[in-house]
Amino acid sequence: MTALNPNELALRVNELRQRALHAVAQVVVGLNDVTDQMLMALVAGGHVLLEGVPGTAKTTLCRTFSTVLGIHFERVQFTPDLLPSDVTGTQVLDRQTSDFVLRKGPVFCQLLLADELNRAPARTQSSLLEAMQERQVTIEGKTLPLPLPFMVLATQNPIEQEGVYRLPEAQLDRFLFRIHVGYPERDQEVEMLELHSRQAVKPTAVTTAGEILLIQQQLDSVFGSRELQEYIIDLVRQSRQHPDLALGASPRAAINLMKAGRAHALLSGRGYLTHEDIQAVCLPVLAHRLIMRPEAEMDGRSVASVIAAIIRSVPVLQDRR
Repeated sequence: MTALNPNELALRVNELRQRALHAVAQVVVGLNDVTDQMLMALVAGGHVLLEGVPGTAKTTLCRTFSTVLGIHFERVQFTPDLLPSDVTGTQVLDRQTSDFVLRKGPVFCQLLLADELNRAPARTQSSLLEAMQERQVTIEGKTLPLPLPFMVLATQNPIEQEGVYRLPEAQLDRFLFRIHVGYPERDQEVEMLELHSRQAVKPTAVTTAGEILLIQQQLDSVFGSRELQEYIIDLVRQSRQHPDLALGASPRAAINLMKAGRAHALLSGRGYLTHEDIQAVCLPVLAHRLIMRPEAEMDGRSVASVIAAIIRSVPVLQDRR
């Protein structure tokens, strides 16, 4: 795939989206919206935190997602005794040569599933920070690049609190999206049972790592006007002034809103950004970056309702001209 103009790129990405959603749906039922957001995060070059109770097919979805995209997949089950070197790798002694050689960890892949990330202590969780932010890993003072494209899909159970370590804000901020994986609808659960009664379908790849990388490199070609940039900043600044929030969105959140909005536009088949694109990604981009005041939570207000109120309070493009 060579460089395309924004409109041609948008049509190509929209076609890729349709093929990927169809392929994933042959294995996992009822998670089209989640798959769509994961594709959006991939196009934007970001990482995803999946939250849901056990048994909602998060691991199966991630494995199928990597197969459909044709990229190298690795999975790490995070546990309280997992060490940072179990993720990144370490130097080991080669008995034949009496030299230390590098044994790369599972992070050297293109899609890493960090299963139950909040079960590992902060020291092990932080081993992913450099990989997620810089796409590189430092082992014994030696910095090694990771294969590209590189994406982390992390899962955590939002209900269970015993024996888990809450992700610090610095770790949460590295995730472009936080996505809730809920229970499927009744008809979808019936379809799931019917699917599992038949012979398992092995999905085929609908793209390649090279095509994904070229799409990511051309993301900034999606046109976004100065007014839309100001709209993003106004949303972010409004969150810092909201009375229900103890902590508003950071400048990094504004950058991620722009990236995610552009990815949303491409997946929708457009080579230009609109305020609807920005509004569509506000919840998954901002929800894990905002901290509610305790009294607001006690009154029954949620982050989702606050974000909706912020969107309503900031004039859209047509009203600002």
